[in-house]
Amino acid sequence: MATQTLDAKGLNCPLPVLKTKKALKGLNSGDTLEMLSTDAGSIKDIEALCRSSGDKILESGESGGTYRFVIEKS
Repeated sequence: MATQTLDAKGLNCPLPVLKTKKALKGLNSGDTLEMLSTDAGSIKDIEALCRSSGDKILESGESGGTYRFVIEKS
């Protein structure tokens, strides 16, 4: 179970990644954020965000047009 869930469904680039970045800032190291998005661009955006921030994608996948990421704060 994630520490926090961010529902960014229905938002278009760059809003999902910007809201994810803001949500991660509010978490402590080791906390997890579940992010849900319907924007296919989120895949590359979230990967790039985690590469630059050092946060870790624990899970990612797509189901019914919704992309789900579980990110651990570094």
